[in-house]
Amino acid sequence: MTASLEQALAQIRPDVRAAQAYVVQPSAGQLKLDAMENPYRLPPELQRELGERLGALALNRYPAERTAELARALARHAGVPDDCGVTLGNGSDELIGLLTIAVAQPGACVLAPVPGFVMYEALARQQRLGFIGVPLRADDFQLDEAAMLDAIHQHQPALIYLAYPNNPTATLWDAAVIERIAQAAPGLVVMDEAYQPFASQDSLALMARQRNVLVMRTMSKFGLAGVRIGYLLGAAELVNQIEKLRPPYNISVLNAEAAFFALEHADVYAAQAAELREQRERVFHALQSLPGISPWPSQGNMILARVQDAAATFAALKARGVLIKNVSAMHPLLANCLRFTIGTPDENTRLLADLPSCLS
Repeated sequence: MTASLEQALAQIRPDVRAAQAYVVQPSAGQLKLDAMENPYRLPPELQRELGERLGALALNRYPAERTAELARALARHAGVPDDCGVTLGNGSDELIGLLTIAVAQPGACVLAPVPGFVMYEALARQQRLGFIGVPLRADDFQLDEAAMLDAIHQHQPALIYLAYPNNPTATLWDAAVIERIAQAAPGLVVMDEAYQPFASQDSLALMARQRNVLVMRTMSKFGLAGVRIGYLLGAAELVNQIEKLRPPYNISVLNAEAAFFALEHADVYAAQAAELREQRERVFHALQSLPGISPWPSQGNMILARVQDAAATFAALKARGVLIKNVSAMHPLLANCLRFTIGTPDENTRLLADLPSCLS
């Protein structure tokens, strides 16, 4: 290593050099049930129509007012009032980053239940903010209300994340508990509704009552994981502050047009979500009947389950060409837990056929 390279590396923050990058599992040749993606593609006729629209775009121009038009279209799709603030991110990850930057003042901290979405903590630490993880109840992965309120009182977090449903537990938490947490919070409360298409409830009414509550959604679980569109809803006075931090061209013209196309065909995606909810119940009941595995009820498009040996079961399924997610190392409460994304009927049939021999 040359001296100049050593000197350059020394300019990188020590905590960045010590950190691990987010790892995406290689999936070539595997039945992919690890990332909570919608398994359905567009019908061929809609693929052709979308291709023609994307091919006609002026790719030589920067994104312009179309981004703002998409933001309002997503707000209308969510059914919020016209005066509700809305801003877009390149996926929810970028919005989490912008929210973290917005509150990054000396002494500020971010709070979230754990186990939860890993990017809450990762992006807080990137901004050198404290992160307070409050463990969920061990038996049912519900919020520990007393512990949450105590942590809020003690740490006065600038930002609280509540995933609704949660990842990786797929849990919908008690709405009354969430409201009391929002009332006690001294700062922003972000309801992360990434899996809203599969859930029986949402938090838009809470957002209307509690002005410090923002709702974050994504088109990834809608069916456009590859398009990377996230959106943040809430009081315009708050959302406009996040909008100031948004890079001016963070949504490409291709991504925006694909999102418009999806909204125009929302009935197709709604039918896909309904099918996945039915398949979720099918897989859940099948898992309940198998020895050596204990699943938790789900309100997402995935199911969390505990097995006797998560590493061995994961490896055995992967050897058979079925890729799931081993979450057992994420948090002590997830010991020997696996997460199964809900696939198509045929994909789920294959999973359920291969799984029994992989559990022993």
